[in-house]
Amino acid sequence: MAEKYIRTRSVPIGGIFCKMNPMEQRISAKIILADGTTFTGWSFGAPQSTDGEVVFATGMTGYPEAFTDPSFRGQILVMTYPLVGNYGVSDGPFESDRVQIQGLIVQEYSAEYSHQEAVYSLSQWLTREGVPAVYGVDTRALTKKLREHGVMLGQIVIGSDTPKEAHALEDPNIRNLVDEVSIVEPVLIGSGRKKIIAVDCGMKENIIRCLQKRGVTIKRVPWNYNYLHEEWDGLFLSNGPGDPMMLQETIGYLREAMKGKKPIFGICLGSQLMGLAAGAQTYKLKYGHRSQNQPCREVGTQRCYLTTQNHGFAVDEKTIPKDWKLWFVNANDGTTEGIRHTKKPFFSVQFHPESTPGPEDTEFLFDYFIDKVNRI
Repeated sequence: MAEKYIRTRSVPIGGIFCKMNPMEQRISAKIILADGTTFTGWSFGAPQSTDGEVVFATGMTGYPEAFTDPSFRGQILVMTYPLVGNYGVSDGPFESDRVQIQGLIVQEYSAEYSHQEAVYSLSQWLTREGVPAVYGVDTRALTKKLREHGVMLGQIVIGSDTPKEAHALEDPNIRNLVDEVSIVEPVLIGSGRKKIIAVDCGMKENIIRCLQKRGVTIKRVPWNYNYLHEEWDGLFLSNGPGDPMMLQETIGYLREAMKGKKPIFGICLGSQLMGLAAGAQTYKLKYGHRSQNQPCREVGTQRCYLTTQNHGFAVDEKTIPKDWKLWFVNANDGTTEGIRHTKKPFFSVQFHPESTPGPEDTEFLFDYFIDKVNRI
């Protein structure tokens, strides 16, 4: 007889009061990596198979914010923390208008949740968003596999669905993922004296919140928008998914902007784009940094900050031009976590100073940026 589990909560979803089936049969699921390695479990999200790049994240909390981060576009996410779902999902605010992960893999899923702001379970949320999820998986073994081999393509196969052949798995990094998550038309936000052009490469909403509360006008523009002939006081490059080399238009406009002296600030993918525009090179990390506990040291000091991160590419330190220098390095593996120009107000960080989820240690970098803008 099929195993069953009990869910007894009645919750509102999208304004409709929904009663959960108290005796819902479990549907089997598999995770099959490109090399044939297979893990088995049970479905608790949308009952549909999918494929993508399998990556892992080490955060203990903050899954609603993480899952809506556009930097996860095209990726099947493995959570290393063993229990997920125990505080359900609220109505937001989130980091984008949808769940961005391609699929989710956890060890133990908590169908019963408890939080004063929760309005539905993680299962209900993912099902509504059309995102498959699997629990009952040995995520320690799966994570060790990814650490040793590096991130790899894989698939979630639900029930009796037929798995894809390994050669048919889609590599999201060959797509322009940024074009899939960036806004289409410019949006004006705020009415401050100073104007910031914010290039949306898959921007987290908390970046906008952090800029807004510092009293500036923000013009949020698509990734390939030409801002060179407009009036602005500062330029911001956002986070986003995929290979930065896909964004040649963005790099071209940025290279031209760097001929001037107005402040430019990049975060995550924005940091990689600034490196490329300056003449450096980027490379794909073996398994990336995806967590809320990455330690980063400011070069020239003994100060180390805890940071939120979500990226699979980095700037190659050996290729940084002579008029640029390292700003931050990762205390775990020594990779580049920030660069800045030696004379002009151009600087970037690979981590997320806006946090959400994660520590707020480095939010002062927004103040640093706005201070440079106010000096114009």
